[in-house]
Amino acid sequence: MRIGFVGAGNMAAAMARGWAAAAPDGPEAMLFCDLEADRAKAVADEVGGETRGDLDGLRSDSDVLLLAVKPTALESVAKDLGGAAPAIVSVLAATPLDRLAAAFPGVPLLRLMPNQPVEVRHGVICHPPARGMPAELSEELLALIGLVGETVEMPEELMEAAMAVMSCAPAYIALFAEALADAGVREGLAEPLAVSLVADTLTGTAELLRKRDPEAIRKAVAPLGGATDAGLKALDFEGFERAVDAAVEASLERFR
Repeated sequence: MRIGFVGAGNMAAAMARGWAAAAPDGPEAMLFCDLEADRAKAVADEVGGETRGDLDGLRSDSDVLLLAVKPTALESVAKDLGGAAPAIVSVLAATPLDRLAAAFPGVPLLRLMPNQPVEVRHGVICHPPARGMPAELSEELLALIGLVGETVEMPEELMEAAMAVMSCAPAYIALFAEALADAGVREGLAEPLAVSLVADTLTGTAELLRKRDPEAIRKAVAPLGGATDAGLKALDFEGFERAVDAAVEASLERFR
């Protein structure tokens, strides 16, 4: 399958890198078109893809167009394409199927919300059921998307809540990791070692969360009166959980 990327920003590049790492099982070809031609060329060169100078050329040479532009640009892109495409996969945030269908009437649609770890093939990709798409094409696309992470189908009305906890979360986790590593550096650890220690610990904890619930892990690591218990109490005193709740609510307000 030939995937035409409409836009070559961060999420498009992450998807492309993930698929490139999945070769030879990934797309047959990845083609890129972006208002910033240099950005499209940089991503294409990195993943062994190609560029097209305009959207008409991209559509002509693609089996599916992957929309990865800003949501505000949807109608402009649709106008440039005359509302026509072989099929559309959208990774536009806060852009429901009804709006996509209005922009591309009669075009088969699949709406995705991936997160950044698709770049290393450990992403989470939430999606509602495809609309107007033949089952065979939907299954083929979801199999391809599954190469870069875990696909989770859900009703579209739950997408915003899912986005607030999985799409935004890599940034929150990265901030937490940065703060932990910085604390280690202040205590004398070399920065590369501190970052490595935190990254490996996060990886292991993520795997542990698949087997045990968060509370059980917390209790196992933090017996009463110990060093970790003291740290958890300090986080609570400083409002850690309240800050996380506020972050999720702030993201939801933007999505809505």
